[in-house]
Amino acid sequence: MNTKKYIRVLAIFLLVTTSCRSKQMEDKTGIGSPQTADVIVYGGTSAAITTAVQVKKMGKSVIVISPDKHLGGLSSSGLGYTDTGNKEVIGGLSREFYQRIYNYYAKDSAWKWQTRKDYGNVGQGTPAIDGANRTMWIFEPHVAEQVFEDFVSEYNIPVVRDAYLNRESGIVIKDGNIQSITTTDGQRYSGTVFIDATYEGDLMALAGVPYTVGRESNTTYGERWNGVQTNVFQHPHNFGDLHVNPYKVPGDPNSGLVMGVSKEGPGNYGEADDKVQAYNFRMCLTQLDENKVPFKKPANYNPERYELLARVYAKGWDQTFQKFDPIPNLKTDTNNHGPFNTDYIGMSYDYPEADYKRRKEIVKEHREYQQGLMYFIATDPRIPGKVREEFKKWGYAKDEFQDNGNWPYQIYVREARRMLGQFVMTENEILGKKKVEKSIGMGSYTMDSHNVQRYITKDGFVQNEGDIGVHPHEPYKIDLGTILPKKGACTNLIVPVAVSSSHIAFGSIRMEPVFMILGQSAATLAVMAIETSKAVQDIAYADLKAQLLKDGQRLELEKH
Repeated sequence: MNTKKYIRVLAIFLLVTTSCRSKQMEDKTGIGSPQTADVIVYGGTSAAITTAVQVKKMGKSVIVISPDKHLGGLSSSGLGYTDTGNKEVIGGLSREFYQRIYNYYAKDSAWKWQTRKDYGNVGQGTPAIDGANRTMWIFEPHVAEQVFEDFVSEYNIPVVRDAYLNRESGIVIKDGNIQSITTTDGQRYSGTVFIDATYEGDLMALAGVPYTVGRESNTTYGERWNGVQTNVFQHPHNFGDLHVNPYKVPGDPNSGLVMGVSKEGPGNYGEADDKVQAYNFRMCLTQLDENKVPFKKPANYNPERYELLARVYAKGWDQTFQKFDPIPNLKTDTNNHGPFNTDYIGMSYDYPEADYKRRKEIVKEHREYQQGLMYFIATDPRIPGKVREEFKKWGYAKDEFQDNGNWPYQIYVREARRMLGQFVMTENEILGKKKVEKSIGMGSYTMDSHNVQRYITKDGFVQNEGDIGVHPHEPYKIDLGTILPKKGACTNLIVPVAVSSSHIAFGSIRMEPVFMILGQSAATLAVMAIETSKAVQDIAYADLKAQLLKDGQRLELEKH
């Protein structure tokens, strides 16, 4: 081979090699070419994973685009003391999740810090471990996360983590049909059906689907427990007759308000507002020295933030440890309790619509508030000595959330956007006053709203408002239309988390087992729409029902 020819061949070889290497880089990052699947799931929640599993089980391709690094949402982020209600109506993949939890704890190796016998078997009104049905309803966060990771691994589900939807321009829609979505890193994803499985409903909003934030008035849907609920106290999360003064100098309005009290009035009973119920983190705590990280003073600690709590204790209140609910291995799922607690009342109002930067700030504010609260109770001299000493025995579980300072990954977004879809679930369906004809799953838990605001009463004292707990008479059906936009809004989007419901109805629907149920039903609908080349709204309910029943969903309460 002569020199010129050799150089030309070498140049071509180098050009091809470089091109291939560039293509490999492009494929690895995904930037520059769309990733395609039959179904695109946006979200990393428990519903997102059951959605993806069902899609794969039905023979279609799926990509999960998760803003989170850790999968499972609240189910793997501290909410281990599951809000189940009637467990008979939990079926399909949701039940399988709890069966996998059972299988894990059936092994002696699962009980590192205590024996299974010593754990006991106390759940929310029922046994935590149901041997007859091989289900377990209470668990450690890392165990739940592993179950979701096992689902992903076993079904070979592609998951893109730390991927955020471009909420400004990251969507292409043609004739009411989503063609593709784009994440903030520029990666584009195209599919036939899209499923928004986020707590926030970000994809739904970007697609232009109508939604609401806040509480409807009682007249909107003919309800009783919606809207502003002044002087309604159904849980002990209020100031009652403690007569706590809201002013920095008690009795002196000119001295200003202590932190955490709004200067605005609560509004009139039954009226609508745009406020959302309080968020918090579900902490995993322990008293076991070998596995405990002591409470520390957080950044931006300000003891004045907890002045109201000091005043509550000064009135003789002492229910500090009533929501340290036990989970395996000497840990807790610690939730809110009392008039001043881990719920950061009034500080989540702008979260649903906030941009990513502001949401991160809100999450940081909640974390600092709640960590500061732990430190305050354990150290401040205004807390009764007996409480302080007992509280110091507690700390964060060292073997949970290890890459996040032992702090839960996911803030408890109890409510954000709610779609205005084909069917709006209200308290009337929850309480059995109106029928649901097209069941895609069931719920049974209390209509549970946490406090929405803290204000000054006409008598000049502090009070909380918005905390409601109304029990359904029996399990209720959830209508197909709650996960579907109206056809004129979008024809290939399904929304199994930010569902179409009133504020108070969502208070029951928003439980993690239900989200997993709705995720599976959403996936089933998506696959049937793909196979028939129809809009998601055009699938015959009879056909959908048959498939759901075949796959173990429970669509009505069996009569015994």
